Amino acid sequence: MRPNRLREIWARGDAAVNGWLAVPSGFSAETMAHQGWDTLTVDIQHGVVDYQAAVSMFQAISTTDTVPMARVPWLDPAHLMKTLDAGAYAVICPMINSAEDAENLVSYTHYPPNGTRSFGPIRGLLYGGPDYPQHADETIVTFAMIETRQGLDNLEEILSVPELDAVYIGPSDLSLALGCTPTFDDVDPPVAEAIELIVRKAKEAGKVAGCHNGTPEYALKRIEMGFQFVTISSDARLMAAGSQQVLGKMRAGMPKNGSGSY
Repeated sequence: MRPNRLREIWARGDAAVNGWLAVPSGFSAETMAHQGWDTLTVDIQHGVVDYQAAVSMFQAISTTDTVPMARVPWLDPAHLMKTLDAGAYAVICPMINSAEDAENLVSYTHYPPNGTRSFGPIRGLLYGGPDYPQHADETIVTFAMIETRQGLDNLEEILSVPELDAVYIGPSDLSLALGCTPTFDDVDPPVAEAIELIVRKAKEAGKVAGCHNGTPEYALKRIEMGFQFVTISSDARLMAAGSQQVLGKMRAGMPKNGSGSY
């Protein structure tokens, strides 16, 4: 089976730099993949991406060595199994609030006897190789999102689930859960304390911690904190920021007529 480069990066003690895909386009995903991201996550939860678009995006990412990932809409066996069948090599599952939730996540993403995943890796075989069924359980990576008060209260129990690989922080949802302003980077003190707690407890439990970020500067700070998986912005935000930068430079340099318009 094709190795999971994400696991290889972590085994070296390094951090993976993840890109985020909200635009439902194979060409957009292919363009992002060719920029050298370690992993790219297709956002099926909050991105404008349906299943058919996600498959095309996985195919596009597969033209490179970038690892194809997905954030599924919910802790739902159908979504998780179908996303893995499409060739995702890692899944991020939102709103994991208890050890039972984490156990279900592990169960839905592992074949019997280790779990309850139904067999039918229609594209997983093409991406992973003919021995996919024999090695999928130890190759696929599962992330549990910690983004609620309940998830934070049950953090140690969630981290105790043996086959769970990693936890992932959505700072905006975590901020809302703690009564703070939703943001990625410059979070309020209670959220900063929670983020520090999560990465510390994850390392103690032998799990990887990941976090969403708005800028490279904050992603680097979080790597220094011990995070081994950092997401920076998204394709939609990067496109908007690039457009604003170009237009700003153009408008600043264009001559104005007597009325003050361009």
